[in-house]
Amino acid sequence: MSVFNGKRLDKKLFAIDVERMRQGWYTDAYFLNIETILHALSQESYQFQGINTGDLEVEMQIFTRRRPFSLVAGVDEALAILEESTGYYQEREFVNTYHQLEIEAVQDGTLTYYHGDPLEVQPVLKIRGRYRDFARLETPILGALSEATRIATNVYNVLEATQGKDVLFFPARFTHYKLQALHGYAYSLAVQAYNHKYKKSSAPFISTDDQGDWWGGKGGGTIAHSSIACFLGDTAETMIQFSRIMPVDVPRIALIDFHNDCVGETLKVMERMFEKYWENYREGRSEEAMGYKLFAVRADTSGSMRDVSVEPLGDEKLDLGVNPRLVWNLRKAMDGAYLAWQLTDAAQAVAKEWCESVKIVVTGGFDTEKIKKFEKLRVPVDIYGVGSSLLENCGVHSKSSDYTADIVRVKINHEWQPMAKVGRQVCDNPNLERIQ
Repeated sequence: MSVFNGKRLDKKLFAIDVERMRQGWYTDAYFLNIETILHALSQESYQFQGINTGDLEVEMQIFTRRRPFSLVAGVDEALAILEESTGYYQEREFVNTYHQLEIEAVQDGTLTYYHGDPLEVQPVLKIRGRYRDFARLETPILGALSEATRIATNVYNVLEATQGKDVLFFPARFTHYKLQALHGYAYSLAVQAYNHKYKKSSAPFISTDDQGDWWGGKGGGTIAHSSIACFLGDTAETMIQFSRIMPVDVPRIALIDFHNDCVGETLKVMERMFEKYWENYREGRSEEAMGYKLFAVRADTSGSMRDVSVEPLGDEKLDLGVNPRLVWNLRKAMDGAYLAWQLTDAAQAVAKEWCESVKIVVTGGFDTEKIKKFEKLRVPVDIYGVGSSLLENCGVHSKSSDYTADIVRVKINHEWQPMAKVGRQVCDNPNLERIQ
């Protein structure tokens, strides 16, 4: 799967459309043009400056220039594309010449660094062989690497911003559903990479089963705003029925912004759920009681609205959406919620621990910069849910994970000679491994 276990993904996972991949269906047309030309020249035994141009062997290096680093993903899929689709058609039969290539590649989960000098890049993949056999594969290979690396690096940056707090992976609704497996795999790599570097134990939390398809993860979730609407806007009743019916191992996380009153809704939910919890607890029904153990509340206030618990300061940026003051209001109200309940001394001790253990999840408009601000202020957030910002791919080098492929050498009379456009040269990466 990755550098973390030394294994590569089974190529069957990628469900590559081999026939159309070989035909160049996914390829920028200008690569098909040069392939057609080179194939024709090979058939004609054409010579240019004494070189058999049609059968020219090249060395291509593939790299990204995101600063200061990229968390590489998509390499295994790139290798699968090469293995299945390198070659040419002869009388409508495809001749696979993959075994004639020399390939070096890093493993998924590797960090590559770039400091701004285009002559000093760290290739993640090197291919040596007859160019006309793999020219058509440049487009899909770069796409596979760019998409996966973008997600993995974005997630990694978010994890660094949270300083190891768990991150719920919520971008499924913002991209095509066929990308879920790839995105979820990239997310899992980022979690592993962060834990490995910082000796943390952040867990992966995905929202769909397909996001976990490549690595064995399972989608999880609790309630949506539509769930509350089905109970006529009663968040507390929604959570009571969720807790009664759903398996105990599904975390009870209440969505609390339906009425734009996060504190008020939270207190209603907590009181109703603790009542059920205590009823079972005192009768010795511990498993039933755990069904009413509130794991967390989730604030998802729209960025265009101010929660009723937040006093206006005249600065909308500070007032609107899920902001630090709202979270502090929540934490204070949650910790002392039990004081307003009519409880026996025995119940009060249990209630205090029950209330203080409820976590706070925040979602809605969170990206790396907003998370950094929350963490700098030590806002009592326990878990961040992040969505569309994880798909970000700005055109600046600091955030763009686009990959480039360059021919940097050609083989002439059995020797490799430099042949790169101005501003590029042969580069190395100590993490490259010989594939074949």
